[in-house]
Amino acid sequence: MTDDTRFEHDFLGVITMPRYAYYGSHTARAMENFQITGTAISTFPTLIVSLALVKQAAAESNCALGLLKPDVADAIVTACERIRSGEFHDQFVVDTIQGGAGTSTNMNANEVIANLALESLGLPRGEYSTVHPLDHVNLGQSTNDVYPTAIKLALDDSMSILRAAITSLREGFAEKAVEFAEIVKIGRTQLQDAVPMTLGQEFAAIAVTLAEDEERLDEARLLLHELNLGGTAIGTALNAHPEYRRVVLEGLRRLTGTSTLVSAKDLIEATQDVGVFVQLSGVLKRIAVKLSKICNDLRLLSSGPQAGFGEINLPPRQAGSSIMPGKVNPVIPEVVNQVAYEVVGNDVTITMAAEGGQLQLNAFEPIIAKSLFESASHLTAGCIALDRHCVRGITANKDHLEKIVAASVGLVTALNPAIGYASAASIAKEALAQGRGIAELVAERNLLPPEVLARLLSPRHLTGRPLGSTA
Repeated sequence: MTDDTRFEHDFLGVITMPRYAYYGSHTARAMENFQITGTAISTFPTLIVSLALVKQAAAESNCALGLLKPDVADAIVTACERIRSGEFHDQFVVDTIQGGAGTSTNMNANEVIANLALESLGLPRGEYSTVHPLDHVNLGQSTNDVYPTAIKLALDDSMSILRAAITSLREGFAEKAVEFAEIVKIGRTQLQDAVPMTLGQEFAAIAVTLAEDEERLDEARLLLHELNLGGTAIGTALNAHPEYRRVVLEGLRRLTGTSTLVSAKDLIEATQDVGVFVQLSGVLKRIAVKLSKICNDLRLLSSGPQAGFGEINLPPRQAGSSIMPGKVNPVIPEVVNQVAYEVVGNDVTITMAAEGGQLQLNAFEPIIAKSLFESASHLTAGCIALDRHCVRGITANKDHLEKIVAASVGLVTALNPAIGYASAASIAKEALAQGRGIAELVAERNLLPPEVLARLLSPRHLTGRPLGSTA
């Protein structure tokens, strides 16, 4: 051993460790074995905080049950609180994708907490006789109940952040719906002219669809609150105190402030089942698909500015071409589209990983967790970017829309009840062939009194609600 190293022992033998490291031998071996993504679990700070929450609740519970000496428990709790405050996250170094069903993540946490506890007691790192990663920090626990519990707590926090981003985005579209309430345009089906509506109605519909996603996200979050903590290896609670399951759940509720945390009815089922992650991924995919569709619409409506739809203007964010001067691209909707594609791909990964579990445990929770954290994080960032850098700055090309509506054969649909389908079709055909307006042709043929024609083609009648209304 040198001034820069220390030796640690495990059942595989001796391993040389950096003296500065708070992690131990298992973590060091995992670093050698799992050089896969180059992305450490510390990339997801909510997971690290949640691991510390679980370990703190466990230490406090084991102390209350007389299984852990108070000074050892206090040292562990202090270590956990420091990690929760944001310290030492750089010591969580194992790869996000790892074999062993998350054991390396759990051991990384056990070792860092143990060495921090030893340091607070004035003892050197690696001297585990006083505070041992397994005998003390992991007392009454298994990776198989700690790891999924920490994942659920971390995802619950991530979903809260995502929901706030969606809410703000929804509010942005709702504000535009009010701003554009009196601007009439032509709606489209299958990219062909349909019937009139207001631009406000179009944006209000987007706000409503995002509100529905908020509700689905709330429903999925509640499923994350069912935990298998206390089940240890396969749900039989082997090596855990009979009261540990109840006490540790109470501790987690207190530490997290989440009163809806519950223990699963059947710990064996809850340990092997990852259906909650499949459900949550499905909700994230739903959000992603709908966001992508919204972005497709924004790109279409803003296409041009001269040779496209040109109905709205997206705020210019950067130069769009290295060769075409003055070109500006819809870069914010484009990046959100790409986030959506990633989330859909992650959902496939999660589906296959969930299906691949065998018997009493799913060994592939690491890739499930990584995929869910990335989907949530990237969707959050995408919503924020779309809200701040795009939606809030959208403007309408009102004069252009008025000309389109005045010349559109889509107006003729409103005349069907008054002049009949055959006459309306004839008017539409002639209007297209001659480039003339619907109102002009109807008046020319004396098909309707002027006042009736004016009423049927009024914005109020065409759009199905009074102008200025946001209902």
